[in-house]
Amino acid sequence: MELEILKPRHSLAHLLAQAVQQTIDPHVALGTWPAVEDWFYYDVLLSEWIEFGEDNLKDLTKTIQWLVKQNQSFIFYKAKDKAEAEKIMNFYGDASRFKKELITKFADKGITDYTFYLNVIPAAAAPKVLSYAREEYMNIYQDISDYFAKQGAINDDQFVTFLDLCEGPHVETTKEIDPGSFVLDTVAGAYWQAKEGNPMMTRIYGLAFASKDELKKHQEMLEEARKRDHRVIGQKMKLFSISPLVGAGLPLLQPNGMIIRREIEEYLWELHKNKGYSRVRTPHLAKEDLYKTSGHADKFGDELFRVKGSDDDFFMKPMNCPHHMQIFSDNLFSYRDMPVRYFEPATVYRDEKTGQLSWLTRVRAITQDDGHLFCRVSQISQEVGTVASIIKEFYTTMGMIDGYWVRLSIRGPEGKYLGSDEVWEKAETALKDAAEKYDLPYKVGVDEAAFYGPKLDFMFKDAIGREWQLATIQCDFNLPERFDLAFINENNERERPVVIHRAISGSLERFMGVMIEHFAGVFPLWLAPTQIMFVPVAEKFTDYCQELQEECAKNNLRAKVDTSDDSFSKKIRNAELDKIPYIAIIGEKEVNDKTVSIRVYKTKEQATLSANEFIAERVKEYTERSL
Repeated sequence: MELEILKPRHSLAHLLAQAVQQTIDPHVALGTWPAVEDWFYYDVLLSEWIEFGEDNLKDLTKTIQWLVKQNQSFIFYKAKDKAEAEKIMNFYGDASRFKKELITKFADKGITDYTFYLNVIPAAAAPKVLSYAREEYMNIYQDISDYFAKQGAINDDQFVTFLDLCEGPHVETTKEIDPGSFVLDTVAGAYWQAKEGNPMMTRIYGLAFASKDELKKHQEMLEEARKRDHRVIGQKMKLFSISPLVGAGLPLLQPNGMIIRREIEEYLWELHKNKGYSRVRTPHLAKEDLYKTSGHADKFGDELFRVKGSDDDFFMKPMNCPHHMQIFSDNLFSYRDMPVRYFEPATVYRDEKTGQLSWLTRVRAITQDDGHLFCRVSQISQEVGTVASIIKEFYTTMGMIDGYWVRLSIRGPEGKYLGSDEVWEKAETALKDAAEKYDLPYKVGVDEAAFYGPKLDFMFKDAIGREWQLATIQCDFNLPERFDLAFINENNERERPVVIHRAISGSLERFMGVMIEHFAGVFPLWLAPTQIMFVPVAEKFTDYCQELQEECAKNNLRAKVDTSDDSFSKKIRNAELDKIPYIAIIGEKEVNDKTVSIRVYKTKEQATLSANEFIAERVKEYTERSL
């Protein structure tokens, strides 16, 4: 996130907490407050007797707008030590417990800088501009103001309106924030520090942008997103089901949904089959030892599904790569065989937390269009280039290529990463060089790498401008080492391969969710479950409709005839509700002339074509995967 917009969003999070203290609960326990993409939020634990919901957001937004107009200053203060940091938080009494917990965690990590930000206004103005604030709030902040005046952090003629443990950054004064550029949006529950068993806090979300116009534009996009919600469209079009008997995060594809998925899978294979890939298949579980060797057992921990066998303990596989390593290992490859490329759309399993599951976009059974390339270091660049070309062709077909960019995800200063610094530097350099060679529009993302290696994450925008991380290319020097993989080089010596992990669509379930919303259910012909609906004007024209349907089937087109007892107008309406790309109307004239009168759902155009011409055009549109 750019610093230019991070500062006001971060500052608004502080103003949000201040507004809660002033008007709702002076004794609210404050949690954390990150500014994230498009949003800011603050987690708070309100007193038990306080009732708070989305009905409160409008008034709370007005309070924050008033605070912005006060031209409050943000003043930085660094505590001398942990003891002073805790003393400062004591002004909040019991409500400071979460902040004190953070201070202790910082100390345990060896962090010695305890920094705060104070919001201040002229003391003379405080009684007037804060006349609505609760008396308890005013008393607390009078004591806080007196303390910081004695420390020389503020002048005697200044009054502190808010205090928070924080490292910034912030705007200098609230006059830098447009009062119309933000709004509080939603309320949700969130465990403290995202850990079940911790107190459930109230998370208050707000939207914030650089200007009122940008906020309005984003709100319009969100409204459009609600109309495109894959959960609603998926149910109406009978694409998938969620069954409480099957379980959360385990969607069931209906016949219509399976058609879409099959088309995507076949297209993915078509893009790979002439580029040296071989299809493989691996089981859905494996012994514990496999994932202990790969490091996934430690990495995923409680997210792994465990299966107790009669003799051995198993895991449902969380990733395909350890299995593919075993296939490679069972062959004696030479340098002449390299690269070796495996392709497998396979389902993996992770026990995601129930609260994080979301229909198709966050599931427990994840089908990855997975591929693993085993190559030499000298071949990395060319292989990355080939995969990148596949990715670009795939997303061009989907109408998502405009404005895409790539994140070069590397290690951060902390984190659990496999392998030595030397190996990581080699892998990161290889991906960076390939990104530059193939002119990929990349930005570096620190601490975004996979635990076994750096990666290129491809970011694409959908039809309404939302950004999705979908495709990925990952460079891995570590797993070949852990599995002791090798091929025989020119000197008849064992040489360690590099593994490139790649996925084009990512998770097929998530990708389908994105596609449903991207197209708003109005799929291009090649993805549409029913491509053509023949509607007879009267029953006597049904035989001709069925002849045309059979001709479509011979050409691999998915066509149906509406033989229901509904009225003609209702048949047309039903086809439109199902978003069928082509409605072909057949009456006496069409039968006599061997024509079809068509209505195009997407453009609302109408035309009359010969039956042969209509079918030939649809075959061409289908085979070219036209948008």
